[in-house]
Amino acid sequence: MEALQAEPQEWIWQQPDWPQFRWDQGTLASVLARARLAQGKVLGATQLLDADLTLEAVAAILVENGVTTSAIEGERLDVGAVRSSVARYLGLPTAGLPTPPRAVDGLIEVLLDATRHFTLPLIKERLFGWQASLFPTGYSGLHRIRTGTLRGDEPMQVISGPMGRERIHFTAPPREGLEQELDQFLAWFNEGFANPPSDLDGLVRAGLAHLWFITLHPFEDGNGRLARAITDMALAQDERQPMRFFSLSAQILRERDSYYGVLERTQRGDMDVTPWLTWFLTQVEASAMTAEKTVANTLAKARFWLQHQNTNLNERQRKMLNRLLDVGRNGFEGGINTRKYMSLTRTSRATAYRELSELVEKGCLVPTGKGGRSSGYEVVW
Repeated sequence: MEALQAEPQEWIWQQPDWPQFRWDQGTLASVLARARLAQGKVLGATQLLDADLTLEAVAAILVENGVTTSAIEGERLDVGAVRSSVARYLGLPTAGLPTPPRAVDGLIEVLLDATRHFTLPLIKERLFGWQASLFPTGYSGLHRIRTGTLRGDEPMQVISGPMGRERIHFTAPPREGLEQELDQFLAWFNEGFANPPSDLDGLVRAGLAHLWFITLHPFEDGNGRLARAITDMALAQDERQPMRFFSLSAQILRERDSYYGVLERTQRGDMDVTPWLTWFLTQVEASAMTAEKTVANTLAKARFWLQHQNTNLNERQRKMLNRLLDVGRNGFEGGINTRKYMSLTRTSRATAYRELSELVEKGCLVPTGKGGRSSGYEVVW
């Protein structure tokens, strides 16, 4: 059976006025205002963090960003390996963490370079270096790919479905003329930071950058991760600071189906990208609201350990408390109980029961009051 062909139509990059995007400013006004408000709240909350806590919050967001930007592409990274790489690059303790694979280190390098050095121009050589860093062995899975250079002459398509019944979601611009297309994008991106137009909001610019780059699809692999890194760079430029306090990749992963849906509709449409920008700004708002909770949790964790800095606790108890503090309020359904404590600390039932009782006596935990004989405990925040 022959593969189904895409229905005859023009892709957005085939429009005569490509890439002159347009949008309805009035339609975007309310969602843009909400995104700005959420962004301002999370940035305001970070002002309460000292240097150490800021680094801890940035590390948590960076780990989440690394894991989720790969998960969007169907690649599952070991969280411990990502945490190890982040800790090493940020100068945090790495004791007990695994040695990360080169590809994980490469991903973290890209994410950090995009935000730490947001003032530097995004030139082709830098972009090529990012793509090569994602694939240090020259392989994507079992397939050898071109790295550090543009894709080849073969048609670049996004396809899903079983063999014989494939569905074409998108066909990228042809290889011929791709250098000029990429040069035009990079010139726009760099000029937009150096001399930002008064009528182009920074968050809208980030959404346009994501759409434009992912539509060009200039590389054989890694385009999605690079589009999100470029988006993070645009957000860092908008905020004028090298640290990301909210993960847009994590939010896109949570809305993965709607992400691919609105992207496909936009790439099959004309140059009016209002629906795409509406979706994008909504995700900025949601990711900032989630991050505000992360920052608040970091502060709460710091206050807890300040209060218990002189409390005599063993290593198992500290490990369990940190786990509870990391997941935040209501993060452990039903709280921590003897069975969960045994599993987390690999200790006996008698020891688990005794050490949990000690934590209650020392004011670290309080019974949830639910569950009868198997009642759990929660942190005294």
